[in-house]
Amino acid sequence: MIDLPLIWGLLIAFAVLAYVVLDGFDLGIGVLFPWLHKGSERDTAMNSVAPVWDGNETWLVLGGGGLFAVFPLAYAIVMPALYAPIIAMLLGLVFRGVAFEYRWRDAAHQRWWDVSFALGSIIAAFAQGIVLGAFVQGIEVSGRAYSGGWWDWLSPFSLLTGTALVIGYGFLGAAWLILKTEGSLREHAYRVALPLFVAVIVLIGAVSLWTPFLAPDIAERWFSRPNIFVLAPVPLLVGLLGFLLLRALRRRLDRQPFPLALGLFVLSYAGLGVSNYPYVVPRSVTIWQAAAPDSSLAFLLIGAALLLPLILGYTAYAYWVFRGKLKSGEGYH
Repeated sequence: MIDLPLIWGLLIAFAVLAYVVLDGFDLGIGVLFPWLHKGSERDTAMNSVAPVWDGNETWLVLGGGGLFAVFPLAYAIVMPALYAPIIAMLLGLVFRGVAFEYRWRDAAHQRWWDVSFALGSIIAAFAQGIVLGAFVQGIEVSGRAYSGGWWDWLSPFSLLTGTALVIGYGFLGAAWLILKTEGSLREHAYRVALPLFVAVIVLIGAVSLWTPFLAPDIAERWFSRPNIFVLAPVPLLVGLLGFLLLRALRRRLDRQPFPLALGLFVLSYAGLGVSNYPYVVPRSVTIWQAAAPDSSLAFLLIGAALLLPLILGYTAYAYWVFRGKLKSGEGYH
């Protein structure tokens, strides 16, 4: 018998991961924006993501909409628990999107659109990190409803994950600029990439060490036998990618930092997935308890089977068409 809740759990997890790695680097451009020189550097940085940034956010809609349709109980619990950071994230994305368009059309107020673009990106990234931290540390549930307080999402751990995601996105944005740009902007990206890389490694270590202390079952999953041997490749691969990234940055190998940075994000996401499986609301509701009826899941899976290849296809085509280095002066006007 096909395990439809598990299939949908994996699809939702993939959609969230796709959003993080794809929209992460263009949010990272916004995080870095205040440190880029006004004029050509900022113009080129925005032009480097202009063909793909709005398409990248498709995955956020798919993840959020999929959660509502497929795991309605989880949606009903998670949303009241995380209203404040989710609203902050959406407002940040709105300000960022409007600024992206009007920055070119209202040159007289470009300074304010730049501020809006940067603040919107930073707020959205930080709010996403807060949501991640609040989700991983657990949500208080009584019966089938959220029973915690208004401020439960705000904790030292969620502040750490919020900071980590902002810096991580900034590093991902710097790696993207190294891949896509030339001249002074590329040199600038290399200068900021190294300290951001060091901060990312430190923060990955801090979150990884803190997470097992959030709940006894997480610690047991990572440190009991034989799990400790089965899961050992995850931190070992993080160390290997960190070494390769440091070497690529020092040797100025333009094509390597971005895919290696994506690899760090994927491994970190996998680690969080291992810590929280099989819960869709950590330590309260499993994916099977939260799932809609199998008939609904099967019907929705037909639509997903038709749409997902199309989304993946146009995404891959967009990146292929706009591959290669972006020269100063080229792009969106």
